[in-house]
Amino acid sequence: MIIWLAAVAGVQFVGSAGLGLLVAALLLQTPALVGRWWSFVWRARWLLLTLWLILAYNTPGEALHDLAWAPTFEGVAEANMQAARLVTMLACLAWLFQRLGHEGVVGGLWGLLQPVRFMGVDIERIVVRLSLVLENLEAPMEKGSWKRMLRDQPSVPGGRTSLQLSLAPWMRRDTVLVAISGLGLIGAALL
Repeated sequence: MIIWLAAVAGVQFVGSAGLGLLVAALLLQTPALVGRWWSFVWRARWLLLTLWLILAYNTPGEALHDLAWAPTFEGVAEANMQAARLVTMLACLAWLFQRLGHEGVVGGLWGLLQPVRFMGVDIERIVVRLSLVLENLEAPMEKGSWKRMLRDQPSVPGGRTSLQLSLAPWMRRDTVLVAISGLGLIGAALL
């Protein structure tokens, strides 16, 4: 989970070559993540389009082909880069779910949130809510079901009544991986 957080943060500091290398490394390590990654990109298609249009048309610069209604060169470049970063972050998320699964992600979040417990944050509630969201995301939605959810009171017949967490013990290799991901994040920020 920490490696994923470092990768997502590092994506903001690298260019297109770094993004390509990260995606290539993810695909070489876990070739089976292509289907899940494509599913995430497909679900985010309207977000990607909206992001691209906003950045392409609202970034000042020289208009494409000197047309008043066209986006700017600089806007298109910035829009392409931000869309590529989002698609790369979705690849990292697909890798995380492929590697850890639903229970592993929930358990990892539980472990990462332990230090903020002293500030009065109810991490049990956060973990249970995330678990429910992840469970609902795995089931494909019917067309138009969002309208029914807004109109009706949602009911969950036969849903889970308890959540079991199994936490893996911390190992020496975990410390090494956290150190390597931290150094990689610092290196990406300094580039």
